[in-house]
Amino acid sequence: MANVAFLGLGVMGFPMAGWLARKGHTVTVFNRTAAKAERWVKEYGGRAAATPAAAAQGAEIVFSCLGDDPDLRSIAVGEGGVIAAMQRGAIFCDHTTASAGVAREIATAGSARGVQCLDAPVSGGQAGAENGKLTVMVGGDAAAFATAEPVIRSYAHNVKLLGPAGSGQLTKMVNQIAIAGVVQGLAEALNFARKAGLDVATVVETISKGAAQSWQMENRWKTMSEGKFEFGFAVEWMRKDLRICLQEARNNGAELPVAALVDQFYADVTGMGGKRWDTSSLIARLNRNDKR
Repeated sequence: MANVAFLGLGVMGFPMAGWLARKGHTVTVFNRTAAKAERWVKEYGGRAAATPAAAAQGAEIVFSCLGDDPDLRSIAVGEGGVIAAMQRGAIFCDHTTASAGVAREIATAGSARGVQCLDAPVSGGQAGAENGKLTVMVGGDAAAFATAEPVIRSYAHNVKLLGPAGSGQLTKMVNQIAIAGVVQGLAEALNFARKAGLDVATVVETISKGAAQSWQMENRWKTMSEGKFEFGFAVEWMRKDLRICLQEARNNGAELPVAALVDQFYADVTGMGGKRWDTSSLIARLNRNDKR
């Protein structure tokens, strides 16, 4: 069992930290909204710290799950950041979906202080976090990964080291690029089936047994057909992720025409009031156009 800290108790971090406590680890939490940290302590035990640095003091592993590059940079290496507060030999494991550049920046700062850093974004959404079934894509040192992996498995069923610092974030970009195209394809397919006068449920039952099958089809076709989007991975988060993907593509020369187009479709969904809708809400844009 490890003495750990967890920074950021959003829809992902709250249950992830909860799984650490359930598995017997000693957990100190920090959240910008202190009331949420106190609620976590009331539910799971452990203790809440007033600052990220206070949470990190004495921890063998410090986990974080934040919003974007600026949030991560501020907590990790900004004034009062956790890297400076951590003991030599400790591990900083970040689950934020951020840029590869900031992951490398933090890894360099950590190395200078004897702190190993892992960039470890996750996939599986809120349901995966709540059920302890996340996929974790990790970049960083192999020895640090070997130490952290058993602890990460408190809330994950698939944990993989992909390479040096930044590799976890790059792999998460691959994940988001793939998802963007699949969700748009499914939205178009379901819209087409309805306009063609087909029974959508029967169509999906049939094609989901063949090459068209996907996680999105299995888990989202019904709510997409019913126009239900008040759950899941928010459009505004996906747009943030796609922004990171497109920026990295400009740096490495990759072409992402579909991802760029889908990002604009998500901008349309945001304009419809859907920035907090699930990413499957791409179909709402098509259905809106049908009514014109």
